[in-house]
Amino acid sequence: MHTPASMVMGIVFAPLGLVLVFTAAITPQWREGQARLGMAGPGSLLRSGTKSHGTRSSSVEALILLRSDGLWESCLQVERSDLRQCWPVAGPYQRDPRVRLAQGLVLTSLFLCGTGIVLACIGVRCWADLPLRGVAASGGLLVVTAGLLSLTALGVYTHNLKRLGMDPSQRIHNPRYPHLNLHPAGSLYFGWLGSCLQVLGGAALLFSFKRPRCPTCPSRHELSVSPCHSCPEMTNKPDMDVYEVSC
Repeated sequence: MHTPASMVMGIVFAPLGLVLVFTAAITPQWREGQARLGMAGPGSLLRSGTKSHGTRSSSVEALILLRSDGLWESCLQVERSDLRQCWPVAGPYQRDPRVRLAQGLVLTSLFLCGTGIVLACIGVRCWADLPLRGVAASGGLLVVTAGLLSLTALGVYTHNLKRLGMDPSQRIHNPRYPHLNLHPAGSLYFGWLGSCLQVLGGAALLFSFKRPRCPTCPSRHELSVSPCHSCPEMTNKPDMDVYEVSC
């Protein structure tokens, strides 16, 4: 069987989008930021003076902390160091309704996309002579919906990226706490790419609703001389010059 190009495109793009969105969902790099801390360096006591002149030096080493957040995990790492610690999201960030909305949309997107891919594989039926076009197109509709849901989750998160987990009633400007410069991280870009691939793949599968035409069939007047063997089920229709293949 010659599989239509739209079906092949959908079968390829939809799983790629699913893998990318799943990768984005489980990795803790939706947003990241760094903060500079000051700590006294070793050997800060001056040992060359007398007891009355023994003071601490003002030399300070800069310590840069890297913070990253995902939908289900947050991590903290010291720059240029192997010190790294991750933990499940908690506190105001976990309770933020926008984070919860993004979590729900991504989970729903993954479920719908997986179900759509299964339906598309059943509908394409590369091992059979004719595909089940309605089943393949229904799978494409689910994949498109999944892509739109994940795009919505990414849009909500990106739009509120610097405000997630922040209590608007508390304006923290305490110098004791470092200020984090938050910006989008790599997982967001994986999610955007995967969502676009889902929409493209699902849209390609939706073209399965369009049935191909049989241009080789002669008209009803010519059937008595040269019957059309490629569309045998259409020979009993009286007033059609171009016959549709029922797939």
